[in-house]
Amino acid sequence: MIEGLRNAFRLPDLRNKLLFTGLILIIYQFAAHVPVVGVDRGALQSLIEGSNSGIIGVLNLLSGGAVQNFSVIANGVYPYITASIIIQVLVPVIPRLEEIQKSPGGKETLERYTYYLAVPMAIVQSISQIQIFNSLGGRPIIPGFGTDLLLTATVLITMTAGTMFAIWLGNLITEQGIGNGLSIIIFAGIVARAPQSLLGLVNSSTQPLFNVAEFILLTLLGVVVIVIIQEGVRRIPVQYGKRVRGRKQYGGGSTHIPLKVNSVGMIPLIFAQSIITFPALLVSLFPDGGVKDTINATFGSQSGFLYWATFFLLVFGFTFIYSDIMVGNQNLAENLQRNGGFIPGIRPGKRTHDYIKKVTRRITFIGALFLGIIAVLPGVVEFINRLLFPNEVISQQNNPALVLAGSALIIVVGVVIDTMRQLEAQLVMRNYDRFIR
Repeated sequence: MIEGLRNAFRLPDLRNKLLFTGLILIIYQFAAHVPVVGVDRGALQSLIEGSNSGIIGVLNLLSGGAVQNFSVIANGVYPYITASIIIQVLVPVIPRLEEIQKSPGGKETLERYTYYLAVPMAIVQSISQIQIFNSLGGRPIIPGFGTDLLLTATVLITMTAGTMFAIWLGNLITEQGIGNGLSIIIFAGIVARAPQSLLGLVNSSTQPLFNVAEFILLTLLGVVVIVIIQEGVRRIPVQYGKRVRGRKQYGGGSTHIPLKVNSVGMIPLIFAQSIITFPALLVSLFPDGGVKDTINATFGSQSGFLYWATFFLLVFGFTFIYSDIMVGNQNLAENLQRNGGFIPGIRPGKRTHDYIKKVTRRITFIGALFLGIIAVLPGVVEFINRLLFPNEVISQQNNPALVLAGSALIIVVGVVIDTMRQLEAQLVMRNYDRFIR
C-alpha cells in the first residue's frame, strides 16, 4: 500500500488528484466545527458526556465530530444514502421508475431524483436528531426550536444546506479526486474522530491497558474477518454459444458471474441504525412515565438485550432484502439470455433467474450473519466487560468496540481497499507501455 502511494505521488496527475482530495477533506473538517445557530453548548456537552450517549457517540464518530459540535453538517451525507436506498427499493416496485432505469440516460435521471429526495430526508433527519437529543438530555439543545418559527426555519435550512454541501464535496472528490467521494468523506470523518475516541477510552476506564489491548485485538480480528468476507466471491460458470457469420465464428467462450458474499456493504447497518432510532423519537411525544423511561433507556442509550436483539434482526433482515433488490435490479438472467449466455445445466430465462436468486440467498446468509455479529459486537464486549469488571460502569466512552464501531470499521477497510485498487488501476493504465514491450 505504501509503495502504491509512493508511486502515485511520482505521477503529476495522480499527485494532483491526491492533493485535491486532501484539500476537500480539510474543508469538510473545517465545516464540521461550524455550529448551528442557537445551540446550547452546555446542554450539548452534558448530553454527550452523560451516560445516555450511546447512539450519539456512534453518530458523532461517523460524522467526524460534527455531532459533538452540532455542526451545520451534523447530518453528514446520510440523507443522500437513505434517499439512494429508497430509490433503489422503489425501482422494482414502480414500473415507471423501472422503465426510466432501462432507458438511455436512466441512471442519471434516477441520480437526479435521489438528489431531490435527499432534501426532505435531510429535513426529517435534522428534526429527528434534535428531538432525540432533547429527549435524551432532558433539556433542549436548541432552546426555542419548534416554537420560534424563524429559529426553526433557520436551523432546518442551515442543516439541509450543510448536508447538500457535504454531498457536493463528495462529488468533487469523485469527479476530480481519486473517486468514491461520499465513502471517502465518511472515511475521513471516522479517522479524524478515532484518536479522540481512543483517548477517551484510556481516560474514562479503570482498566486502560486491558481496554487498549482489547481494542487492538478486536480491530486486528475485525480487519481480517472483514477482508475475508468482503472479498469472498461465489463464481457461477457461464457458457456462451457459438455463432457463425460467414466464415467467422463468434462466441463460444466461457466466463463466470461473481456473486459476493457481502454484496451490500455496510448499507444494512446504516439503514437498521436509522430505523432503530424511531422508538426513541416517537416516545419523546408521549407523557413522562415508566414506558417512556424504559424505551429511552433501551433504544436511546444503545444498551440492553432487547436493543441488541432488535438491532441484530434488523441488520440480518435488511441484508437479505437489499441483496434481493440489488440482484433483481441487475437483471442477470435477462442479460445472459440476450447475449447468448447460459449457465451449464440450467435453462435460460426464469430457471436461470431462480437459480441465481437461490445461490445469492444461500451465500447472503453468511454475509447477513457477519453483518449482524459486527452490529452487536459492542453489546457482546459490554457483556464480557461487565462479567470481568462488575464494579466498573460500562459506557460508550470506555467500550473498546465503540472506538471504531462495526459499521465504521467496515467503511474504513472497504474504502482503503477500493482506493488502493483505483490507484493501482491508474498506475497500470499510465504505465501500460511497459507491459507490452
